[in-house]
Amino acid sequence: MQRKKILSLVLKIFVGLGSFVIIYLRLKNELTAEKLSLLFSAASSYTGTLSFLLCLLLIPINWGIESYKWKLITTPIEKISLKTAVKSVYSGVCVGNLAPGRATEFLGKIIFFKPENRARITVIHFLNGMFQLSITIITGLIALMIELKGFGHNYRGLAYTAGGISLVLLTAFGFCLYKIDFILELVSKKISRDKQIEQFTYQLTHGLILKILGMSLLRYSVFFGQMLLLLYLFHQSGFPVSVLSSISLYFLITTVIPMISVLEAPIRAAIALVVFKDSDISGAGLALSSVLLWLVNIIIPSIYGYAILLKQNFNFKLFQSKK
Repeated sequence: MQRKKILSLVLKIFVGLGSFVIIYLRLKNELTAEKLSLLFSAASSYTGTLSFLLCLLLIPINWGIESYKWKLITTPIEKISLKTAVKSVYSGVCVGNLAPGRATEFLGKIIFFKPENRARITVIHFLNGMFQLSITIITGLIALMIELKGFGHNYRGLAYTAGGISLVLLTAFGFCLYKIDFILELVSKKISRDKQIEQFTYQLTHGLILKILGMSLLRYSVFFGQMLLLLYLFHQSGFPVSVLSSISLYFLITTVIPMISVLEAPIRAAIALVVFKDSDISGAGLALSSVLLWLVNIIIPSIYGYAILLKQNFNFKLFQSKK
């Protein structure tokens, strides 16, 4: 018992240190003294302060929607309270910092479920992400068709790459919806190493699909609003209507193009410079907007998620079959 407590403490320290070291590496070259000075200058006005505060106020709404969506999509496997869903989601945000593409996020989420259900919950985690991804792709493809001519020959390849990957991902999402029971059974057997695992039917009804898609669209609109507020923060004289489609296009490209963890912030900033090149927003303002969007939605929730993890007792047998 004492050994498990020590191992649990070491693991919590590793998660905390690893997560915040990676965050530091991502930000050290982005939040320079010059950019911080620009941020303080932009936020010093009444409208600038209001824009930034509204953006911050949308953080709990963003993750609150995700928590409710997580509760809905996991209910056919295991019923949890909204409070537990919130803990699961925020813990996942923190642990997700440890790997590129947030590949470790599911580890922070599944510990709030019974061990015998964790293999299936892992599959549902990725399915849940695909629902959100599908909204980003559909809105992004519409924006891509609107703005394709403005890309020019130098960046046309980026547009076609993003579009091609998007179509592949949408196809994969459709397959997962169609074969969800098969995937759940296959993954459960592989992870739990139990070939005799009982048959399970996941009740993914049309009503549930529509609810989750609706919540995903609502959450997307929160992200969209946050980005709009941050762009306005650095360009308070206003900007053209085309910025609206540029935001959707930015979300599409930054979502489907693979990111290297420690280089994520500069890559996002570079993409912002390409997508918003006709908006009259300064390069520094675009770079800061892209970094701040990531900062407020990942780093602040990560701190809360780590506080939750510190109170959580880790079960080192992550996956086990029902006896």
